[in-house]
Amino acid sequence: MMNKEEARKIYKEKRKELSNAERSKANDLMLIQFQKIDSIAIGLPDIHLLLSYWPIEENNEPDTHLFNDYVEFKNPAIKFLYPRSDFEKKEIEAIEVNADTAFQKNGWNIHEPMDGTITDAGMIDMVFVPLLIFDKQGYRVGYGTGFYDKYLAQCRADCLKVGFSYFEPIDEIESTREFDVPLNLCITPNSIYVF
Repeated sequence: MMNKEEARKIYKEKRKELSNAERSKANDLMLIQFQKIDSIAIGLPDIHLLLSYWPIEENNEPDTHLFNDYVEFKNPAIKFLYPRSDFEKKEIEAIEVNADTAFQKNGWNIHEPMDGTITDAGMIDMVFVPLLIFDKQGYRVGYGTGFYDKYLAQCRADCLKVGFSYFEPIDEIESTREFDVPLNLCITPNSIYVF
């Protein structure tokens, strides 16, 4: 059992220690695992709207662009959304993007769409949720702002919440709260975890 603050510190450091080659290999292995979703009981449903995120290079985040490409290959009509943060309200909104959308980095080094249509959370079919580590119950440790849990609480019950982790789960995150929203799936280089 580990509390969020301890897990955040440990797994930020573990990610920093990964070389570019190790991360590249892990990303490829996660893509292979992600491609196996159709063969497990949950399957990959028809996804029309996907809220993804641009990986923060400085944080050694998993390459979500790879996973986006696969979902688009499976469903060429998919529409992608990216989060835009409001740091005063401590919340995000989902902005529809296309090939012409311009992105800029905010103060946290997060690439955000500069403009675009805001999409209601209740319309989204799948969300790629950023994380540092997760536990065997599907709870995750993020960066500690609570933006995503607040947003995920507004999504439909059948919205598929997917995480990608370079590391296997810890047994339990002891400091989860009632407003923490668990994942439905988490993909690691070696496994698919279904919650």
